[in-house]
Amino acid sequence: MDEKKRIPKRISQTVLNSLKGGVVPRIGLPYITVGRKNEIEALLRDVDIIAEGGASFRFIVGRYGSGKSFLLQTIRNYVMDRGFIVADADLSPERRLQGGKGQGLATYRELISNLSTKTKPEGGALTLVLDRWISAVQTEAMQETGFSPDDPALAAAADKKIYEVTASVSELVHGFDFARLLSAYYQAYVNGDDGIKAKVVRWFRGEYTLKSEAKEALGVNMIISDDDWYDYLKLFASFFRLAGYTGMFIMIDELVNIYKIPNSITRQYNYEKLLTMYNDTLQGKARYLGILMGATPQALEDKRRGIYSYEALRSRLAQGRFSRPGTSDLLAPVIWLEPLTAEEMLVLCEKLAGMHAGLYSYPSRLTIDDLVTFIQIEYGRIGADQNITPREVIRDFIELLNLLYQHPEVNVGELLRSDEFSYAKSEAVSDETETGFAEFTI
Repeated sequence: MDEKKRIPKRISQTVLNSLKGGVVPRIGLPYITVGRKNEIEALLRDVDIIAEGGASFRFIVGRYGSGKSFLLQTIRNYVMDRGFIVADADLSPERRLQGGKGQGLATYRELISNLSTKTKPEGGALTLVLDRWISAVQTEAMQETGFSPDDPALAAAADKKIYEVTASVSELVHGFDFARLLSAYYQAYVNGDDGIKAKVVRWFRGEYTLKSEAKEALGVNMIISDDDWYDYLKLFASFFRLAGYTGMFIMIDELVNIYKIPNSITRQYNYEKLLTMYNDTLQGKARYLGILMGATPQALEDKRRGIYSYEALRSRLAQGRFSRPGTSDLLAPVIWLEPLTAEEMLVLCEKLAGMHAGLYSYPSRLTIDDLVTFIQIEYGRIGADQNITPREVIRDFIELLNLLYQHPEVNVGELLRSDEFSYAKSEAVSDETETGFAEFTI
């Protein structure tokens, strides 16, 4: 591998282990990204709009293993590089958009827990962001006034700048108490009171369950609840911008867990919350905020239990009469993921082969012809044209790489032609031209 393109072994191991386990790695995505060029470009146009004070809401729709989570993580890494703060969460039976037992608040807590920045991409960045904001205000005040750090006049100048931020936030819904808590955190920071700082952070995380508890601890009569947690995310988006970041991205995956809710009324409440979030972003009620949500086709289109069962959402999200596979509207609220082509999967396998060889320090034994044979076998399975996903192909390919590394005496061609790798090869197709592989070239 060329020295300039050498991938750190820590990243290679994380990527390969994650993909073999069927999950998307948080790091190393640029090394293995193929295809999705049009989808990524469409989403990055949204990024520019959000950076200018707008808002965006998109659904990423595809089957299990089709690359929804991969695309979300790719955008996540990109926007963090652009100075955005990202909060991501997967929905589950315990985490929904709305719920009578705190499931909506649980989603909020997960989002805040996973708050990430470029310098802290693994999450848990809330305290870092607050401290960085105050430090930046103090530095800016010092540069503008020329006062020394010990000069009392510097503190007054910094207080004024802090007040400008809190006053701006206080104008928004629930902003008054939010601004009071920002001021309380600032005063605790200046006074070295870690106890108050911890209480404020606990409030921001939605960990107070009783208003009386919050009143006693911080003197505020409000707590974040199942009903209003989204309002506080909008507040955070505005605050992050004032604190020097580009904006905020919220990424929520596994919307299928709303589809799976057995109670129809509960599902409708969740879809109502979804509609509120969608309308806010498109009507300009949110600023510096992007929302991406991942869903399966069934979770979206099922008119009995899916998102389309809520007419107000169906009428907003349904495709127009001109869209069709291969010519879908990537400026629409819903981005449908087209399957990766065999050629794109071949490029991905070539990247993974190089990464695997670099990680374990051996010369790769796989030729381009071997890779083509592997892809032919995978895409030659019965029903592969409709059902095969990148996750399945990648899992099989990494298994192949592992076997070849652990058993160097095994012949590559024999292994690819063995029953273990060709058992599912389609017998229904007798002529290669019918699968398109006769014309499959690099």
